[in-house]
Amino acid sequence: MAVQDNDWVDYLSVQQNSTKAHVKTELENGIDGSNDITNLATLHLNYSLYDNETGYPAYSNFTTDDYCSSNHSHVYLNVTCEFPINYAEPMYGYIAPFLLATTTVANTLIVVVLSRRHMRTPTNVVLMAMALCDMFTMLVPAPWLFYMYTFGNHYKPLSPVRACQAWNYMNEVIPAMFHTASIWLTLALAVQRYIYVCHAPVARTWCTMPRVMKCLIYIGIAAFLHQLPRFLDRQYVPHITVWRGHFEAVCRVQIAPWVLKISPDAYFSTYFGFRVIFVHLIPCTSLVVLNLLLFKAMRIAQQNRQKLFKDNRKSECKKLRDSNCTTLMLIVVGKPGTYSGRLRAVKKSSTHI
Repeated sequence: MAVQDNDWVDYLSVQQNSTKAHVKTELENGIDGSNDITNLATLHLNYSLYDNETGYPAYSNFTTDDYCSSNHSHVYLNVTCEFPINYAEPMYGYIAPFLLATTTVANTLIVVVLSRRHMRTPTNVVLMAMALCDMFTMLVPAPWLFYMYTFGNHYKPLSPVRACQAWNYMNEVIPAMFHTASIWLTLALAVQRYIYVCHAPVARTWCTMPRVMKCLIYIGIAAFLHQLPRFLDRQYVPHITVWRGHFEAVCRVQIAPWVLKISPDAYFSTYFGFRVIFVHLIPCTSLVVLNLLLFKAMRIAQQNRQKLFKDNRKSECKKLRDSNCTTLMLIVVGKPGTYSGRLRAVKKSSTHI
C-alpha cells in the first residue's frame, strides 16, 4: 500500500499544487510543446489540475483511502477505488487464480467427457453448457485480474480508451452475462429433471434433444440481451492528469447520453431490479421448490424400490436406484447455484436499490 500512497502524495502534494499556475502558463505558451501528451486539450488538463484543490489542510496525510472516499476518485477510471483494496487484492490477486485453475480443470474434464458421442443426452447437454458458462465466467476477467491484482498494477493509470472499455467489458459485463446464463441453465436442468421424474410420459415430448438445444439458444440470447445495455451505458473520454509528478493520459468515465436522457436513476433501478427479480430471486425460489418436489418424489421412489426388492424384481430395482442417484446428483449440482443466487440477490438489492 505504501507505493500507492506515495503516488497520491506526489499527485496531491503541496509542491505540486503550488506550481499549478506555473505549469498552466508553460503549457499555454507552448514551452513543453515537444511532449505529445501536453499537446492535448488544455481545458481537460487544467480541469485535472485545478480539481485537485480539495481543501485538505495537509496533503502529506492524504492517503489512498482518503482519495478514494473523496470526489476526485470519480474524475477518471481508478481501479484501486472500485473495490476496497485491502479485500480486493488478496481475493482477486491470490484466491481467484486458485479458483480459476480448479474451475478450468474441472469444467474442461466435464466438457471432454460429456461431449463424447455415447454421452450426448438432453441432461448432459445442459450440464455441458453449465460447465462452459461457469468456466468462461472465470476465464474472461482472468487476464485483467492477474495484471491488476496479482502483479499489483491496480494503482497505475489505465489508458487508452480501448483498454478502459476492455476492463469494463471483461471484468464486469461479460462475466455477468455468463453467470446469468449459468443460473438460468441451472433452473432449466431442475425443470428438466422434474419432468423426467414426476411426469415421465411428458418427458418424451418436451425433453427431446432438439427442444433442449433450442432452450439453450434462447437462454444464451436472453442473457446477452439482458447485458446489452451495460455495453452501451457509459463512455470513456481521453483525459490528462498528474501522476507521480508528470502528466499521464487516463480515461474519464461518463454516463452515456441516452442514459442521461431517460434518467440514470430510472435506468439503473430498472436494470438491477430486473436482475434481482429475474436472475436471482425467481430462479432461486423455483430451484428450492423443484428440489423439494424432487426429494418428495425420491422418497416415494425409494418406497417403491423396497417393494420391488421384496418381490425379487432386481432388474427394475436397479434401474430405479440408478434414476434416484442421478436425480440426487442433479439436486446437489443445483444447490450451490441456489445459495449463490440468494447471496447475490441480497447484495444487489442492498447496494443498488
